[in-house]
Amino acid sequence: MNGMRKALTVAIVMSAALAACGGGGGGSTPTGTVNVQMTDAPSCGFDHVYTTVSKVRINASSTAADSDGGWTDITLATPQKIDLLALTNGTMATLGQATLPAGQYQQIRLVLAQNQGNTLANSVVVSGTTTEQALATPSATQSGLKIIRPFDVAANSTVDLVLDFNACKSVVQMGNGSYALKPVITATPTTVTGLIDGYVATAEAGATVYAEQNGKVVSGTVADSTGHFVFSTLVQSSTNGNYDIVVVQPNETTGIISSVPVTVGATTHVSTAAQPITLPASTMNSVSGTVTASAMANLRALQTTSAGVYEIGSANANLDTGVYTMSLPVAAPMVGAYSATLPVGLIAATTSAGHYTIEADASSGVTQSTAVNISSGSQTNVNFSF
Repeated sequence: MNGMRKALTVAIVMSAALAACGGGGGGSTPTGTVNVQMTDAPSCGFDHVYTTVSKVRINASSTAADSDGGWTDITLATPQKIDLLALTNGTMATLGQATLPAGQYQQIRLVLAQNQGNTLANSVVVSGTTTEQALATPSATQSGLKIIRPFDVAANSTVDLVLDFNACKSVVQMGNGSYALKPVITATPTTVTGLIDGYVATAEAGATVYAEQNGKVVSGTVADSTGHFVFSTLVQSSTNGNYDIVVVQPNETTGIISSVPVTVGATTHVSTAAQPITLPASTMNSVSGTVTASAMANLRALQTTSAGVYEIGSANANLDTGVYTMSLPVAAPMVGAYSATLPVGLIAATTSAGHYTIEADASSGVTQSTAVNISSGSQTNVNFSF
C-alpha cells in the first residue's frame, strides 16, 4: 500500500442533549441523547472499504471489560454496511441513538458484524480491480474496536465525539494477499474544535491533504472535484497548538503550509478557489525493504525542512513477510508559513529534495529510523530488525 496516497477518516459523532439537572434535591439522574454517525475520506490503494456496523458501546471506565457493567449500547436493528470511501469532507451516515447519563466517559467500542462465508460484511476492493476481498476483523466482531478518550457530558449540553479512523495504517496486507484490520483510531470532542479549509487547483482534485502536528498525521481528507478540502474537527490551537497542512499527490511536489491556527467554532482558510494551492510535477521514486514481521510495524516517510518535520507517506509492513514499499516525490517540497493574508507563498525547500527519514514503528511502541536519499533512484533493502 502506498501510504502517501490517501488517509481514511471515520467519524462517529455523539450528540448528548441533556435534561436539566436539579439544584440539590433527589431528582432523577439527568440523561441525554447520543446520535452516532460515520464519515470518511478515501483510503490508500483501495476503491472501496466496506465495514458493517452492528453496535456502538460506551463506558465511563477505560478498563471496563466486555462483561462488566456500565455499558450503554447502541444496537442497530439491522447491521449497516457502509462504504467508507463514499463519505468524505464531512458527509455523515447516521447509525442510531441512545440515552446517556451525565458524567465523564472514557471508552468507546465500535462492534462490526462478522463475515459469513461468501457474504462479506467487511471487505476491501483494491484500486484497479472490481472484486471484494474479505477484511479480517477478529476482535472487532466480538469485543469491538476499542478507543480510549475521556470526554465530559454535562447537564444541558451537547458533546460531539469524532473518531478518526486511519485506513492507511489500519488495513494491512498478509502474506497470502488477503487483508486484516489493525485499527488506528483517535477521538476528538468537537466542543473544543474548529475548522481548516482550502482549495487545491482543480487539476489536483483527489489530492490527499493531511493536518499534522510535530510530524504526525492528526487527520486526513481528500480534495473534492472542485479542489476543496475541509477538516471539521481539529482541536483548538490554544490547547493543542497549530497545525501543518500537507498536500500529497502522486507525480507532484509536496505542498506544506505550516503553523495554521484553529479557533473553536471558526474556519481558518489556507487558500481560496480563486487562488488555490498549485503544485509542480515531480518524479516519484520508491523506498522498500522488510521489517521483522512479528513487529507488525507501520512505516512513515518523514521529510525535514527549516520549518519542521512532516509525514509525507506511510505504509504497513506485510503481517506475514514484513515487506513494505512507499512511493515518494523526488522534488523539493514547497513550503510556506500561514498568513491570514492569502495566498500563502510557497517556496521550494531545495536542501530537502529527495531526502527522507524512514521510521519503523513497531506495535510494541519501539521505533527505529534511518535516512535515505532517493534523488538518484529508488532505494531497496531499507530493512529494520526488531
